[in-house]
Amino acid sequence: MDHGSGKPVDPRVLEEMIPYFSEKYGNPASFHKKGFEALEAMNSSRNKIAELINSSADEIIFTSSATEASNLALLGATDRYSKRGEKVVISAVEHISTINIGKELTRRGFKLETCPVCNTGTVDLEELEKIVDDETMLVSIMVANGEIGTIQPLKGAINIAHEHDALFHTDATAAMGQIELDTKELDVDLMSLSSNDMYGPKGMGALFMRDGIRIKPQIIGGGQERGLRSGSENIPGIVGMGKAAEFAKKEMKVDSERLTELRDKLIYGLLEIPESYLNGHPNRRLPNNANIRFSYIEGESLIMSLDEIGIMVSSGSACAAKTLEPSHTLLACGLKHEEAHGSLVFTLGRNNNNQQVEYVVNQLPEVVTRLRAMSPLTPKELK
Repeated sequence: MDHGSGKPVDPRVLEEMIPYFSEKYGNPASFHKKGFEALEAMNSSRNKIAELINSSADEIIFTSSATEASNLALLGATDRYSKRGEKVVISAVEHISTINIGKELTRRGFKLETCPVCNTGTVDLEELEKIVDDETMLVSIMVANGEIGTIQPLKGAINIAHEHDALFHTDATAAMGQIELDTKELDVDLMSLSSNDMYGPKGMGALFMRDGIRIKPQIIGGGQERGLRSGSENIPGIVGMGKAAEFAKKEMKVDSERLTELRDKLIYGLLEIPESYLNGHPNRRLPNNANIRFSYIEGESLIMSLDEIGIMVSSGSACAAKTLEPSHTLLACGLKHEEAHGSLVFTLGRNNNNQQVEYVVNQLPEVVTRLRAMSPLTPKELK
């Protein structure tokens, strides 16, 4: 029940990748058969990823992860377009990687402003309009939040940015392979893409950069990826990401409909537990995400208890899991520290089924009751 921190590689993707580790080992820069073979595979994958997000292949730049793509986008764009203005705007519920890039930008002299969200984690467009002005050179708001599942009003946010001639970047990691992403319809400038989040290999990502946009490279070397991301290309990873994008394009609608049914069954079942609440938007949420908070107990104790009976879940963003701080996303939604600590994140995947959801719905009430009985915060009527 924790596909947010990592998804298994689709067996069909792995099968496609394997020959490129040992048999088809050429470097795409080489002028011989092995090199041409690798180049053809790389170009094919670039086309498949472009088809998934409705872009052209030459707008796709391969990276080692969505995090690297965001670094290239935000640092590269601010380096290149610094004369446009000194203000950068992000939302209060961005992934920790984007938040930390924002901190780095402040050290470089840029002014970082954060747009608030409402209690469902949705970006407040009226507030965004007040914050974005002619001094704003870049706005970064994610497609959807992988922790609470809320899908953002991206088109409206992009329009606000472009009205002030600001570039717009979006992190599409959590949305990959779950909801339709159309770069032309959105008119987005930069988009960070993840391989693992659509059942491709880890250690692989890409940046969509709209034709006409120019950014400064952050890794200098041999000039691969049109000079924007130097380093020998990870051909097995690129092949895997391309194949994963191909399957996502074909199967996303059916997968998402099935996961939405499972998600709703999980949500309705768990909300039967007294003093339990749904975090995030009730409707505009990712098909696989159910974020539930339980009063008077901590998520960490729930995770350990559930793990003992074969249920694996999360309490927040995997990238922030090593800290014991409450989720910045839930705090931004207006929750108190103790409320944020009592939340569980269920992120369903292709291998989950109805029987597993029923098992969780049947097992969790007993776990919650037992932990509440031990908690000094629990009211007598719930013990």
